[in-house]
Formats: sequence, structure tokens, C-alpha cells
Amino acid sequence: MQNAHKEDSAVRLALWRALGAVESWFDAAFGQRANPWRHLGGLSFFLFWIIAVTGFYLFAVFDTSVAGAHASVEYLTRDQWYLGGVVRSLHRYASDAFVITVLLHLAREFLGGRYRGFRWFSWVTGVPLLWLLYASGIGGYWLVWDQLAQFSLIATAEWLDWINIFGETLTRNFLMASAVSDRFFSLLIFLHIGIPLLLLLGMWVHIQRVSRPATSPPRVLVWGTSVMLLVLSLAKPALSHAPADLSRVPGELGLDWFYMAIHPIMYASSAGTLWAVVAVATLALALLPWVFRGAPVQVANVDLANCNGCGRCFADCPYAAVVMQPRSDGKPLAREATVLKDLCAGCGICAGACPSSTPFRSVSDLVTGIDMPQLPVARLREELERGIAQLTGPGKIAVFGCQCGADLEQLGGPDTLALPLLCTGMLPPSFVEYAVRAGADGVLITGCRDGDCAYRLGNRWTEERLTGQREPHLRETVARERVRVVWAGAPDLETLRDNLARFRDSLRSLDERGAPHGPRPKRSLAGPRDAPAR
Repeated sequence: MQNAHKEDSAVRLALWRALGAVESWFDAAFGQRANPWRHLGGLSFFLFWIIAVTGFYLFAVFDTSVAGAHASVEYLTRDQWYLGGVVRSLHRYASDAFVITVLLHLAREFLGGRYRGFRWFSWVTGVPLLWLLYASGIGGYWLVWDQLAQFSLIATAEWLDWINIFGETLTRNFLMASAVSDRFFSLLIFLHIGIPLLLLLGMWVHIQRVSRPATSPPRVLVWGTSVMLLVLSLAKPALSHAPADLSRVPGELGLDWFYMAIHPIMYASSAGTLWAVVAVATLALALLPWVFRGAPVQVANVDLANCNGCGRCFADCPYAAVVMQPRSDGKPLAREATVLKDLCAGCGICAGACPSSTPFRSVSDLVTGIDMPQLPVARLREELERGIAQLTGPGKIAVFGCQCGADLEQLGGPDTLALPLLCTGMLPPSFVEYAVRAGADGVLITGCRDGDCAYRLGNRWTEERLTGQREPHLRETVARERVRVVWAGAPDLETLRDNLARFRDSLRSLDERGAPHGPRPKRSLAGPRDAPAR
């Protein structure tokens, strides 16, 4: 199993790097924040709502009888092409795009290793959504009741007959035209409405262990996707085949391969083979988090003596792993933070939010309200002090960055201190001020690509803390020209190196003009026990 895990990691990481190169091209076109590769989940939700809204209109004018179904769709498509035809095409192409975004989202999460540990719930609950997505889409084709619907219905019936769970063969319902009744069509309509509702419920469950889920893509992607689908609908309208005729075998058909690829596969092999393939694939996806577990996550620890129950860790946790509960130590405070170990990602964002995580506290043993055992705030302070003391030359820079981003070890040097973090979001803003006061000419903060934080909210919270939109914030006394933020993923080391060089040049220019650094920290001198938390 260990060898298999190593092989999986090597192949997966190689493909992840290749995907990173592809995403770099999209960054150039869309910008990092609006890159569609980083909003596949949000795009999927948006496409679902397009499908739902257009589906309501189509249902309102659809004739639910066997005799009138095809004719009503033809009327929409040809006589009302300017509205009904466009709506039908939008419904169809949004459904196809939904398949694309869901499958790309699945592949991207897998290649990024985002299915293990605390992420198992989102991964496992996503597996049945694939079945519901397929069933929702293919059922829409049946309602048109043309030759394509006839072919798909019979092929699906033959596939289901192989497992023989209905007591009698389903294909016997399509031996003659009289076997298909209006009641049968009512069943199809019920399924085509009910299954998408189940899909929506499943999508809601899918994001339950995620705080502030990104269910809406950026506005530029909303408008771009809408225009693209509209142009496609006008340029190539969705059309029906000839009406279904159970007395004849359909001729040449134009399949929607996003939904109907399984039919040719079944006829090229067998119904049993297709069942085996989909069953194994489904089981493999569901068991993936336990087959390749990955390293155990070291979760955050709460120290009640330093926890004041402010709730910032609760508000900032990306995975709802921190909850606020009544105090258990008898102190006259209302609440205390509690970490749900099964949900904790080990990112340290909570430590960056804690008001006690300031290096200005005049204590030798810095213990914070919530902290990470693998990289405590106290150790970060020690490494920062020791590292800045060893820097030489003009333009001395302290670099804080995420271990999931560009390799910071490649940036270290006589004038550069590189301090990797579990996530950039675990950096308390006071450390920026502390670094400048301790002798650094500037501080560069980096991490994953913009919009692609490995822990979802690290980049966002960091920016908001630095700009004073979120607590704890960087104090206004810190010269902003001595602080720079560069979001750079693993493939962007050279970009980060170039930004570092330009930043150093600007710092040297500041020093030549005599721009102040700020007073030195006085933590070792007598004074208040704790500096004001920001």
C-alpha cells in the first residue's frame, strides 16, 4: 500500500504541475482572481441555476402528453425561436457545461490531493452527485419524445434490465406505441423535476463542512459564461430529431456525448460490463480518501488561560472546525474556543486570528489562545528574531509565505529571511510590524495563487487584515511601502524572485531618502504584560 501511495503521489503531483502550467495561461487572460479553473465549483452552481430558470419556462409551455410532447417542443424551437428556442438551447448547453465544470472540478480536486483527511466528507458526498447529475440530464432528453429519446430510453431500459430489480423487463414497455401512455410521461416529468431537486439537496450537503462556500463565481465569469452560452444558443440552436416511432428502429442520431456516451459503450461491450465499470469507478471514488490517507494532520490546540472567547478563530476557520462553547475553567468569561479535531485542516489560520498571537507580548514563553503544535507562534517569533539578526547588507527583507506556494527556501540569502508558514493566513499582522522594528527593511508576504489558497481563505483573510478590514489588523503606524504582497503558487518561483528583487530596489531607494523604519521592539524591557491586541 505504501508503494502504491508513493506512485499515486508522483503521478498525481506531475499532473498537478502540468495543470498549474495550464492555469498560468488562463491567469494571463483572466487574471489570477477570475481564473475559471479556480471557480469550477461556483460555476457549477451558477450553471445549475441557469438550467433551473430555463427549465421552469420550458415546463410552463410543455405539453405533458405523449401525443403533444414533441409538437410542443417543436413549436418552441421553430415558431418561437426568438424566445422559446433560445431558452431551450440555453437549457441544453448549460446542462452540457454543467457536466464539464463538475468533471473538471472533480479532476482538479483529485490532482491537488484535496480528498483526504478533513476533506473526506466533501469528497464522498460529491460522488453520488455524479449519478444525480447524469440522471437529471438524460431525463430531459426523454421528454422531447423524438427518435433520440426513443433510443436513449430503450438503451437505459436494457441496461437496467440486466440487474433485474423491477420483477419484469422494462423494455417490454416499448414494444409498441400503445405501451407508452400519458401516465408514463407523468412519471418522466416527475423524475425530471424530482431528481434535480435531489441534486440541489446533495449540492447543499456537499458544502456543509465548508465555511463561506464559493457558490458564486466572480461577476466577470458570470457575464462571460452567460454571453458565451447565449451566443452558442443563437449560432447553433438545439434541435429535435423526428418524432419517436416505436414501430421503427431510429436511424442516424446526433448524440449528446456528455450524457449519452454510456449507450454506445454498452452496445460495444455489454450491459454487465458497463455495470461493472460504473460500480468499480463509483466505489473507487468513494474509498479514495481512505486508500490514500496521506500524513496525519496536527490539529490546533486551545490554551484556556490565554483564550478570551473573542470568537475570531471561530469566524475565520475555513472548515467550521472551531466552535464556541461555555467556559469550562470557571473564569468569568462567556465562551471558550473548542477545536473539532476531525474537521481541523491544520492550516493555522485560527492562530493568525487570535489577539494573543502578537510577538510584542513581554513574556519569554509566548503561549497563545489557539496555536499549532507543529509551528507555534513562539517558535515563529524566535526564528524571526534570530533570522533578522543574521541579515546583512542593504535591502534586508523578511519573507513570510505558505508552504503550499512557491518554495521559499530558494529565496533565502544573506539579505533575505524566508519563513514558511502552514498557510499565509496563520501570520498575525503584528509580526509584520515586529519584523520591521527588529531590523528588516521590508516584509514580503506571499502564498498560493490569488483565488487558489490551499485552505480557501488564507489569502483573503491576510489581505483584509493588512488593509484594516478584518481583525487583527496591521496598525496604521507601519509604513505600507515597506510591505508587499505577491501571490505566487508553486510554479511561480521566478515571478516571486523578480518581485523580490524589485521590492528590494524600492526599499533601498526609501533608505537613501531616510524613510523611517519605526521604533525597535521593547519586549525585553519592563512594561505592560501584553501589548494591545489589534
